[in-house]
Amino acid sequence: MPDTQPSDDTPETAAQRRARRAQFLRDLMEARALRDRVQPRRARAARMRQQMRMRTFRW
Repeated sequence: MPDTQPSDDTPETAAQRRARRAQFLRDLMEARALRDRVQPRRARAARMRQQMRMRTFRW
């Protein structure tokens, strides 16, 4: 993987920041999917907790 860290003398552009953020979010989703496959019971419990939070949330 190439080093995408900006050097100290050049500021990061908005496009570079968005690309770095998109890569981070892809990696995060991949890690969550792997965890759900490895620990299905814990994943199911987490889904249930999330559903309960959404049911009790008031706009």
